[in-house]
Amino acid sequence: MKNGQIIVLSGQPRAGKSRIARVIQATFPGDWLVTGVDAQMQALPAQLQPGIGLRPGGERPALEPVIRRLYAVLFATLAAYSRQGFNVVADVGLHDGYSQPLGLVALLHRQLAGLPLVVVGVTAAPEVIAARRKATWHKLPPAAVLDRWATAVAATPVDLTVDSGELGATGCAARIRDFMKEGGAF
Repeated sequence: MKNGQIIVLSGQPRAGKSRIARVIQATFPGDWLVTGVDAQMQALPAQLQPGIGLRPGGERPALEPVIRRLYAVLFATLAAYSRQGFNVVADVGLHDGYSQPLGLVALLHRQLAGLPLVVVGVTAAPEVIAARRKATWHKLPPAAVLDRWATAVAATPVDLTVDSGELGATGCAARIRDFMKEGGAF
């Protein structure tokens, strides 16, 4: 059985990751499963919230060891799907902006070694992200929080970066598909 493709979409909240994941699911060849931060948050009890959605800044250091374990479970799940022949796309805010580095990128690559993986940075202009956040949650966090998110996720090494504010979800998915075709994934 051929291993399924894994795409990790990483960006700050409201960068457009979930919309891109749904376009990938609907338009890429084969069957695609979607998972990530939103799915994991629905599974977590209140005391572990926001789980892997914990924002940068070291605001809850007591939760950080759990964050590493939750990412380890997510990455193991991605690997298991792939090894069973399923394509999977995960939307996360992968960063290491905690009170101390958790080594999440190294963990990702270690757990998914030998599997077909593409890590995509999803971004948009700050005013686009601010407008999306306001439309979703009807308020904005302090500017410093938005800046920490942007800085932390931008520091995460990726294979490709797409701008959802410029390309939209469909254009981003097309750029990812083209990148994967160039690399022989399709």
